[in-house]
Amino acid sequence: MTDAATVHIVDDDTSLREALGSLLRSVGIETRGYESVAAFLAGGPTDRAGCLLLDVRLPGTSGLDFQEQLEGLGILLPVVFMTGHGDIPMSVRAMKAGAVDFLPKPFRDQDLLDAVSGAIERDRRQRAERAEIAGLAERFGTLSPREREVMSLVTAGRLNKQVAGDLGLSEITVKIHRGSAMRKMGAQSLADLVRMSEALGVVAPERRHRA
Repeated sequence: MTDAATVHIVDDDTSLREALGSLLRSVGIETRGYESVAAFLAGGPTDRAGCLLLDVRLPGTSGLDFQEQLEGLGILLPVVFMTGHGDIPMSVRAMKAGAVDFLPKPFRDQDLLDAVSGAIERDRRQRAERAEIAGLAERFGTLSPREREVMSLVTAGRLNKQVAGDLGLSEITVKIHRGSAMRKMGAQSLADLVRMSEALGVVAPERRHRA
């Protein structure tokens, strides 16, 4: 689960950074240490799976403030917080913002390893989901405008005959476009196409009302 994973440790306590790095490396997890948010940003995250092990109180930008900036910076690594000054409002704020865990110092080695393993697993899962959606979007981009219309309608539950009426086409033409869309998307069944449509957020166009 931790193969090729990197944990980015951001804490201004040098001895703690080194101790955490040694612990994580002992179970096969690569680490990088930084004394501040600025140092982390200067070093730059890699494309490898991993997580941020982030102290709440840091020089300059605090860990909690940095967590709220991550998405805007394009950093999608899950966060595990550490703090020697933790309180309930801090932990609630961190968890609501999507932190995997909030560990008050001193914490047990196993608690840290469990939290980091959970964060890495979450990152792997999210990376796989993003890759899948990117692949679907690329395939969706190869569809013609009409194929997209037909796909959006059939995956919304409309029958071929109904789609034909909605778009002013013959039912045979709808079947051709539907088959072409399924082939280009790599869908083996209508259920596959529905799942793909949901993942992409495809919305059916408004139906045309015929006089």
